[in-house]
Amino acid sequence: MSLEELINRCKDRDRKAQEQLYRLFNGKLYSTCLKYSRNQTEAEDNLQDSFMAIFNKIDQYRFKGSFEGWIRRVTVNTVLQKYRKEKVFNIVSEEIADEVEVEVEDDDISLDYLLGIIQRLPDKYRLTFNLYVLDGYSHKEISEMLGVSEGTSKSNLSRARTILKAHIEEDLNKKKVKSL
Repeated sequence: MSLEELINRCKDRDRKAQEQLYRLFNGKLYSTCLKYSRNQTEAEDNLQDSFMAIFNKIDQYRFKGSFEGWIRRVTVNTVLQKYRKEKVFNIVSEEIADEVEVEVEDDDISLDYLLGIIQRLPDKYRLTFNLYVLDGYSHKEISEMLGVSEGTSKSNLSRARTILKAHIEEDLNKKKVKSL
């Protein structure tokens, strides 16, 4: 069955088609949810909420552009809506620190480690970091998505980078001490 057929059957609320669509995309969307979530359990909850939103909004998909891009956008928006309700984006000051560059020369740093330290970031910083660095959104787009100013988006990104740099340096220093 083609993807277009599968989508049309999902629009008709066909449960078997919905299950097939879930099986087809749950891995990719779980990865997206994991980037924006605090932990695996929250990512699993966000994945389920995202598929509910996808199935409720699938009538809005008009076969223009990539379906995978569309469901990914629904997923990101579903997760961000949760955080907007929790009001995690407000900060007191919009001072923008100098741009922090993180250079790591250790080839032993795994993707799981990096994801782990990103997940340890406070919500507002983690979400901004992921949207800007990992997904390529502009500060203007992020400000619209999160309901904050562009300055807040820039400030949150700068703070996220500073925190990540500190975590990486601390962990690398611990690793060096252990190897002595």
